[in-house]
Amino acid sequence: MNTMTVSTAIYSGRVQLVTARQQHLSVARARVLFVAALFAALALAAVVRIVYLGLTDAAHSATSFEEALLPPRGEITDRNGETLARAFPAFALWFNPDALGGGSSLVASSKAVAAELKAIFPDIDEAQIADRLAKGKAGYLRRRVLPEEANRVQALGELGLELPQETDRHYPQGSMAAHVLGYVAADGHGRVGMESVLDKQLADPATRGTSIPLSIDVRVQGALEDELTRGMRATNAVGSAGIVLDVDTGEVLALASLPEFDPNRIDEAGAANMFNRVTNQVYELGSTFKPLTVAAGIDAGTITDFGRRYSARPFPIGGFTIRDSHPLGDSLNTPEMLMHSSNVVTAHMVRELGANRLKKVMADLGMNERPYIELPAKGFPIWASGDWPLLRGMTVGYGHGIAVTPLHLASSYAAMVNGGIWRPATLHKLAPGQAPKGRRVFKASTSSRMNQLLRMIVVYGTGRKADAPGFRIGGKTGSAEKPGAGGYRKTSLVSTFAAAFPMDRPRYVVIAMLDEPKGTVASSFQRTAAWNAAPIVGRLVPRIGPMLGIAPDAQRDVDLSDLAPLVPQSAKE
Repeated sequence: MNTMTVSTAIYSGRVQLVTARQQHLSVARARVLFVAALFAALALAAVVRIVYLGLTDAAHSATSFEEALLPPRGEITDRNGETLARAFPAFALWFNPDALGGGSSLVASSKAVAAELKAIFPDIDEAQIADRLAKGKAGYLRRRVLPEEANRVQALGELGLELPQETDRHYPQGSMAAHVLGYVAADGHGRVGMESVLDKQLADPATRGTSIPLSIDVRVQGALEDELTRGMRATNAVGSAGIVLDVDTGEVLALASLPEFDPNRIDEAGAANMFNRVTNQVYELGSTFKPLTVAAGIDAGTITDFGRRYSARPFPIGGFTIRDSHPLGDSLNTPEMLMHSSNVVTAHMVRELGANRLKKVMADLGMNERPYIELPAKGFPIWASGDWPLLRGMTVGYGHGIAVTPLHLASSYAAMVNGGIWRPATLHKLAPGQAPKGRRVFKASTSSRMNQLLRMIVVYGTGRKADAPGFRIGGKTGSAEKPGAGGYRKTSLVSTFAAAFPMDRPRYVVIAMLDEPKGTVASSFQRTAAWNAAPIVGRLVPRIGPMLGIAPDAQRDVDLSDLAPLVPQSAKE
């Protein structure tokens, strides 16, 4: 091979090496560019996703750690942020008869396992559990199992006893405000109270981790329930009901129906107590209607002279004789009528007012329809339609022949004392300025006069046992026989005290009602509201007044100087 051939071969080899090197470099560059483009695309996708989430405020993925920690149902609080209902992780006890793939899934006998469970859960029915285990019936043996209880069950070593983790609804205040809150059933939906009303809102994924405030003040609620329970037990009453209402906004600060139930554990006894006496049961509330009748007469101009005397003697009308529970003398003026609670004088006032004018006032107070509140259980009043004959108007004037809920009465008294404006009651906390405009029922001057008269009843009349020094309470007693087969039952009363405070600038209405109280030592063997319902208010107001910013002031009171001369000296002693 000559020199030319060798040189040519060497040159050709170098060219091939350079070409191969260039090819490898091109491939490497392409790979680097591909990887860079891939990372750029991923980065762009991430940026786009972040921008999208920022612009749309989209929720986290259901698999995100943050959302996994959030309860599936929102919290309910009182007006001050105290928790009334919340969801939290909990265990349940489930029996799985197929845990071991057929045959018995229990190591020990059914009776032995039931005995072991009885030791962990003392309130269970051991025989019932043993029978269920023996039959191999799958299902829940218990809900709401505490962590320490779950550990003890697990220590039994029975694979058929499973402990699935679930979300439970807990009411940290126990039975307090049960009729306001209601409860959450096994299907995860609210029942009875605000749990039912707010069900969709509380379960909405967009509201998870948030809370909904109610108008309830847990401090006032606790005090109301405590005093109603005390009054109910002292008189052996079958039940009681009460409400504290803001007269300017319609917000319900407390609402109680007793006996109560425990929303944490719904059993047969609890289910029997779910009926709400405040919003769903209608009653003839007796003489608590008399101030409303007087207010209607003042507004209409038929009552102008409080010193004018009306006959207090029984009189017949329409085959019926209107009389008082006991003789009150030959005649009474307006202050004396309210102090002594005369049916006869009230009837004479309605005669001059007119039955249909009274009916219109009652309708303006909402007494011809279900009470206005968010709760689903609302009773329809017993209300006579059409024109009212005079006898009907007279009996309604003193609280018979019409049946309404205690909430109706509370809203009506709020209108009577707040300057004359009726507003619907609400269980939602209202922001300043959110109170509904309402509708005018009474003149402001009439309201001012009624505040005097209500205070006078507590100072000199049947409401004396409701007086609390410095709190300027005003109100009216009402003791009505309950209707039954063949007429009214003289041995069964509904005793009510309808009150407001402080009467020089009313802020709150308080209703206390006892259902069928008995004459006991605690009530001096009396069954009327003056002896049992009025004292409840007298004890309650000093407890809740300071909580609501109303301190006792012995130097302030309602000016009764123009009414005092109309009150007999005997009443002042």
